[in-house]
Amino acid sequence: MLDVFPQFLGGLGIAMMPTNLLYCFIGALIGTLIGVLPGLGPVATVAMLLPVTFYLPPVSALIMLAGIYYGAQYGGSTTAILVNLPGENSAVVTCLDGYQMARRGRAGPALAVAALVSLTAGVFATFFIALFAPPLAKVALMFGPAEYFSLMVLGLIAAIVLAQGSIISALGMIVFGLLLSMVGTDVNSGVPRMTLGIPELNDGIGFVPLAMGLFAVGEIVKNLENPENRVLVSEKIGRLWPSRDDFRRSAPAALRGTALGSLLGLLPGGGAMLSAFAAYTLEKKLSKEPQRFGKGAVEGVAAPESANNAGAQTSFIPLLTLGIPANPVIALMAGAMMIHGIQPGPQVMTQNPDLFWGLIASMLIGNVMLVIINLPLIRVWVALLKIPYQLFFPAILIFCCIGVYSLNNSVFEVGLLVVFGVVGYAFLKWGCEPAPLLLAFVLGPLMEENLRRAMLLSKGDPATFVTSPISAVLLAIAAALLVMVVMPAFRKTREEAFTEAP
Repeated sequence: MLDVFPQFLGGLGIAMMPTNLLYCFIGALIGTLIGVLPGLGPVATVAMLLPVTFYLPPVSALIMLAGIYYGAQYGGSTTAILVNLPGENSAVVTCLDGYQMARRGRAGPALAVAALVSLTAGVFATFFIALFAPPLAKVALMFGPAEYFSLMVLGLIAAIVLAQGSIISALGMIVFGLLLSMVGTDVNSGVPRMTLGIPELNDGIGFVPLAMGLFAVGEIVKNLENPENRVLVSEKIGRLWPSRDDFRRSAPAALRGTALGSLLGLLPGGGAMLSAFAAYTLEKKLSKEPQRFGKGAVEGVAAPESANNAGAQTSFIPLLTLGIPANPVIALMAGAMMIHGIQPGPQVMTQNPDLFWGLIASMLIGNVMLVIINLPLIRVWVALLKIPYQLFFPAILIFCCIGVYSLNNSVFEVGLLVVFGVVGYAFLKWGCEPAPLLLAFVLGPLMEENLRRAMLLSKGDPATFVTSPISAVLLAIAAALLVMVVMPAFRKTREEAFTEAP
């Protein structure tokens, strides 16, 4: 494993090039901004910025998008602590104790603990990726079409299990996403499929209008429907540096949160939000004074904040090693890589080592930048909280339309953006999480390609999926997950994992 350090240092050199430093800073700054401002999460922001990345070198583009993702985890804690309104989904549990600390005049230490544990978790997760991604990529090189197909089946089933809300709706989202991915000309036969006679659909549905419509436009309309009630607990942050007791209590919680978040980030459907919920629940169960939680316990801030940052970063490992996006933001990153002609998967490390190591090393720099951006500028972020959200939405919608139109100068794609915006809003109203749909849309063509290759190599024998040991194990795990998900005890645990009791 020690041989990865020279490569990591090489990546650090790439990440510290002036251009990449600039885009890392821009990503961290935008990530903090969208984390602070409730309403726009990293999925919507990354979706909106996809067209911009077309004009950037691939390394700079991915460094910026990654910075937005983990930067949003930092920024989300600010509004959670000061306004009791999570700027990002993963900061929901931070509200429980962070806001109570602020009400007791301890907003400064709560913000500082959130930033410091996020830095620690971010640095740990960076080295975790550097150490474990290359061996996993070598294992992935042993995969053939049958193994990849089975792995994607497992990924989609895991996404159903770990998705919020009803399992039936998550399954429906997966099926809908797979159907949308099949629209367009069949690459083998040249026959149009499900195009409804519309010539513009012969090339398939664009990834950008779909992602922007579902996540950006749908989210904006929903936020306009529900006016926010932002009440700052205090405009004076006061002393930032935590006390010795804060450090004593938060250090073990941060370590456990970091370890748990790093592992949960690897799961398909996992990432920042699942890690934060699980870390808070674990910390509360392990505590000798569980009654302090929900009343301003500093461990209740340290555990979820460290876990969400670690989970956000390690969720890059499945993408960079197996080509499987773990969550919607990573699916958008996969889309950005494919737009630049880079196929996500184990070959990224061998064919694009500069991108692989430059992206990983940039996370180290980005986390340091985020502490510098967040703590000294905390009063700037507090001032931003006073701006009404309604002032942002016209600019965001115009930006979405221009971004989609600039891709192919196509009015049709702007129309698709509007259609998917309406669909995304309807999904939100019905309580259907659209994240599994996006994962299925990205994985659909890859599944189809690997299924066809596997059937060609086996001369049409479907037994190839169970005669290969790796494929058989992956399908067995997928089947076990399906059995588990219908068991009442597991379903109850799954629902409790996303609804922490105060």
